[in-house]
Amino acid sequence: MSQPPKILVFDSGLGGLTVLAEVMRLRPDGRFLYAADDAGFPYGPLSEDALIARVNRVMDKLIALFSPDLVVIACNTASTLVLPHLRARYPAIPFVGTVPAVKPAAALSRSQMISILATPGTVTRDYTHDLVRNYAAHCDVTLAGSDQLAALAEAFMKSEAVGDAAIAAEIAPCFVTNGDRRTDCIVLACTHYPLLIDAFKRLAPWPVEWIDPAPAIARRVDYVLSERLGLPCDFEPSSTPSPVHAALFTSTHPPGAALTAALKDRGLAKILLDPIPLETV
Repeated sequence: MSQPPKILVFDSGLGGLTVLAEVMRLRPDGRFLYAADDAGFPYGPLSEDALIARVNRVMDKLIALFSPDLVVIACNTASTLVLPHLRARYPAIPFVGTVPAVKPAAALSRSQMISILATPGTVTRDYTHDLVRNYAAHCDVTLAGSDQLAALAEAFMKSEAVGDAAIAAEIAPCFVTNGDRRTDCIVLACTHYPLLIDAFKRLAPWPVEWIDPAPAIARRVDYVLSERLGLPCDFEPSSTPSPVHAALFTSTHPPGAALTAALKDRGLAKILLDPIPLETV
């Protein structure tokens, strides 16, 4: 039996756990390192140059530590800016990124009214506007930038109190009416947001399709591993011991008891700290 493929899943914080869960489901044979750059969270306030330098620096350490077969950048902000740099820096390692799922939302919408719920940085990026222009020109598209949802999702994962009113206020701009039409698809363009999906559905003023990119990202990971790298899934639960998976944080603060328990529930039994202080340029 071949060695399990080593898969690095990277995000600025805990949002990439939504992607990790889907990749683990499709690739139970994988050995996973989930890396949260919590020392740099959130990425939104960083300049583009600072963000590129930051992710390159963190990725240099992670790749040296883990020697991954494949890297998932489970962060829209980092993907839209840093992927070309990472691919040029590490041409032998496949990188799978995360982009707003505008195309499937536009195809699914019956009202032709969709919203893109994202961080303010993703909302303003040319990349996002190009996606809308290329795939959703026939739709009325609302770009809703949220300053607070990622932090609320982080607090939720740590079992901290998160009020319904705060969540409802952040998603409210996504719900738009125009005569007898109204928004029927909302793109979750930040990997943190699906962590709050139950609250979104409960607080929504009317039912909509919430488009989570994680399943599509997982399918892409499986395709690259199987077809490009020649590493098809090789896992028999009855005879194959599950690999030990780890979570790594770049701050000096170990996760609290609630978050540690949540990580273990997601299969991340080992917690690592690799402090990488935030530097801006």
